[in-house]
Amino acid sequence: MSGSVTYDGAPPPGTIDMGVGQPSADLLSVDLVRQASESFLDEAHPFELNYGVLEGDERFLESLAGYLAEGYDAVVRPESLFVTGGNSQALDLISTVFSKAGDTVFVEEPSYYLAFQIFRDHGLNVVGVPIDGDGMRIDALEALLDEHSPAFVYTIPSYHNPAGCCMKTERRGRLIELSRQHSFLIVADEVYQLLYYYDRPPPALGTMIESDTVLSLGSFSKILAPGLRLGWIQTSPVLRDRLIENGFVVSGGSINHYSSHIVRHVIDLGLQHAHVEQLKREYRKRVEAMQDSLQAHFGDLATWQRPDGGYFFWLRFGDDVDTGSFRVRAAELQTGFQPGSKFSSDGGLSNFLRLSFAHYGEDDIREGVARMRPLFD
Repeated sequence: MSGSVTYDGAPPPGTIDMGVGQPSADLLSVDLVRQASESFLDEAHPFELNYGVLEGDERFLESLAGYLAEGYDAVVRPESLFVTGGNSQALDLISTVFSKAGDTVFVEEPSYYLAFQIFRDHGLNVVGVPIDGDGMRIDALEALLDEHSPAFVYTIPSYHNPAGCCMKTERRGRLIELSRQHSFLIVADEVYQLLYYYDRPPPALGTMIESDTVLSLGSFSKILAPGLRLGWIQTSPVLRDRLIENGFVVSGGSINHYSSHIVRHVIDLGLQHAHVEQLKREYRKRVEAMQDSLQAHFGDLATWQRPDGGYFFWLRFGDDVDTGSFRVRAAELQTGFQPGSKFSSDGGLSNFLRLSFAHYGEDDIREGVARMRPLFD
């Protein structure tokens, strides 16, 4: 093979950068995608290379609905699903359709930092809602609703990025009630819902769409391959119709129609279920390797909650620590992390940092954590 394989944020050779929130190469199955691609192309009709149906190919939506019904242990109807080009595209589309410049949106504090840029690109005012170990603090949300009328509330309810926590079932129900009472939408980023390594998480907000206030986002980036750029929005008919009526969708047809054919075959051949089971086994080993290493090297310096799913550990240090100031030194030690301030809507959380266990195997995780310890000595 000529040249080198690169991606945004690729660390230099020899560096174990646990700030990288992407799957490792050994968990990206070229053979699986090849098998599904050949299965599709062996029977493909030429029109399957056309624009496709706006909401997504009906056969793909049927397969996806069946897959989610099994994973969520709930009824999922194909007509509740809309195909996207992954979560980032979905967030951009939702911001276009359901908000306007000058609107306020609530995010969790902390939250997925790249979502902030999408919202601000649309001229939205971003307001943070504190979380704790059980997810978004609904009492804090209620207080903020006395001051603001948000277009939507963006939440990562299961295996939060970066905090790793899960929103309690009772809080999910109360969030739904508040959305009805105050007429705001809930944009639920549920890309980690199926990546649980111990007990199942609480029911996905995607199973609560009858409120007409929920847009649940899912993605094959976390459960198959990011490069496919394929995801979905699960929502009520009235909200789905508004997505379908958007000019970008009407002009372009089904979003990522070709990848949806490939992934339909991944699901129908039973490969998707088997792949996620493999991911869960492997990621559980990595969680435990990082937990043990952190306990050995940082047990006297930081506190954290072991995540039961997702990709991330979220460490809290003393209030006098600014983790961002250690990034240059971390690179010199051939390790890395994401500083907490990146995940704050207002520049706070400087005494936190995020580590990902998704990009490295157990031995590299142990070595990477060990390399980090001298930063704090």
